[in-house]
Amino acid sequence: MTERTEVNRSAGNGRAAGRHVLDHAAWASLTGPHAHFAERRGDVVRYPEDVSPFLALPPDPRPSDWADLAALAGPGAVVTVAGLTDPPPGWEVVALIPGVQLAGDGVAPAPDPEAVRLKADDVPEMLDLVARTQPGPFRPRTIEMGVYLGIRRNGRLVAMAGERLHPPGWTEISAVCTDPEFRRQGLATRLVRAVAAGIRARGETPFLHAAADNTNAIRLYESLGFRLRREVMFGSVRVPENVPVG
Repeated sequence: MTERTEVNRSAGNGRAAGRHVLDHAAWASLTGPHAHFAERRGDVVRYPEDVSPFLALPPDPRPSDWADLAALAGPGAVVTVAGLTDPPPGWEVVALIPGVQLAGDGVAPAPDPEAVRLKADDVPEMLDLVARTQPGPFRPRTIEMGVYLGIRRNGRLVAMAGERLHPPGWTEISAVCTDPEFRRQGLATRLVRAVAAGIRARGETPFLHAAADNTNAIRLYESLGFRLRREVMFGSVRVPENVPVG
């Protein structure tokens, strides 16, 4: 896929005119296919806390957008902002996580006969696997964001991957993790390709994010056909206690 093609698939919302949906993936997701999840104030949107920690500002946020964020989150709240830009004076940056965004237009999808679709009853095991492997945020209702696949050995969930953000035409692959006892068996590769197969089957393209310092994961994804698209910044900010929220 060329960059020109990507530009032609930009979001149509007035705040995002002329921009590619992946430039503001969380916002495009919450104002598009995932709008049914959105908690909203003005043009600021967030997922319910038990679904995902992400809050998204619109492109080129204005002072009024930061005021809407404060009203949505509440004074003193710490929120995770996808694509964090410089906050106004008085806002505390609690954490910054440099990351990369990779587009999967070159991935060869492949369904996997051992991969099973995970359901709500599997969430306790999924949360346990995430707690032990730390692939990124996963909440009790994250499974509602898309399809999650897992591989079991002797009835035990040992690897999983699934879908998270859903900008128009694209779906993010996330929560890719393998129990340490079962690594180096290619399970992550198989699951990424299997999740990608489901995404491709509905005419969409996979993408994903990784921490910039997670070089092993980035090499794996590039070997599967993902390409570096852009650098991103994830961060947490604290809403000032005295910010006007009228």
